[in-house]
Amino acid sequence: MRVTPQGLYCAPGDFFIDPARPVARAIVTHGHSDHARPDHGAVLASAETLAIMRTRMGEGRAGREQQALRPGEAVTQNSVGIRLVPAGHVLGSCQVVLDWQGSRIVVSGDYKRRADPTCAPFEPVVCDVFVTEATFALPVFRHPPAEAEITRLLDSLRLFPDRAHLVGVYALGKAQRLIALLRQAGWDRPIYLHGALLALCELYEGLGVRLGPLAPVPSPAKRGGGGLLAGEIVLAPPSAEATAWVRRLAEPVVCAASGWMRVRQRAKARGVELPLIVSDHADWDELLETVAAVQAPEVWVTHGRDDALVHALGLRGVRGRALHLLGRGEEEEDAAPLPAEAAPAAETAG
Repeated sequence: MRVTPQGLYCAPGDFFIDPARPVARAIVTHGHSDHARPDHGAVLASAETLAIMRTRMGEGRAGREQQALRPGEAVTQNSVGIRLVPAGHVLGSCQVVLDWQGSRIVVSGDYKRRADPTCAPFEPVVCDVFVTEATFALPVFRHPPAEAEITRLLDSLRLFPDRAHLVGVYALGKAQRLIALLRQAGWDRPIYLHGALLALCELYEGLGVRLGPLAPVPSPAKRGGGGLLAGEIVLAPPSAEATAWVRRLAEPVVCAASGWMRVRQRAKARGVELPLIVSDHADWDELLETVAAVQAPEVWVTHGRDDALVHALGLRGVRGRALHLLGRGEEEEDAAPLPAEAAPAAETAG
């Protein structure tokens, strides 16, 4: 394996993993846009990831040739054995297991170690080289139980029944996980969605993930009207609270579900009243536990706080290497413009 401008390249197999630019052959670990890019020639991924790519990019841009590989199924490309193993990040997310001439490299993609009712759990694979993310690779990042954060949200709803609760979530993975956690906690009322979240929630349902009653946020009866959905839960992309769309809601309590909500300054800067520490990435302890579980003597770090993780691994006798891959770690929902319904003129949209 070597690092190229396109990303991680497997020379003997002649393919890339999560390449940042269009290539002839790509293996894609999951559907977030910092890993799944359009216009590759041939794409190998889980069936769910391919479905997510088609939903987000369109059939014509999700790979001219698409090959779905079931978890545990093996194929060979130019003498390199390839398997996909669940990564626990979002629906369809997988680690890539490569076997060649008696050596094994595992490329994790993004992953988490917590239980998630919307995707298969992470499976550690013993290997010679483990390629890991390091999004939350600082000791300050120790995620609380997600169920406890959901309890805080429900407690706030009881405390402020005259206000809507607007929760900022990524469209892929976080939205569906939060919905499933709310259902597990007993919330059986409709959960209201910004239009940018509808398509992927429908796809999850179509792929067998039950989310319960969902509804689009209604339009006001008259232009400029508001005061809607008091006492209800509304999910929207993280940037929605900065648009005129939010005026529809009844004095919304602004919430955000992210591992970054551990950083108080970040929550304050975004105007978040109720930060919910719900992450789809491994925290500090889980990163170290995972490295121990895979027993790799060498660990490569793709993105995140690679300096802290490489240092900690060195103290444990593990060789660490920072890859500095470009374009990783910023899922597009953080910064991308919202669909037209979020603009002020869309107050009358359906």
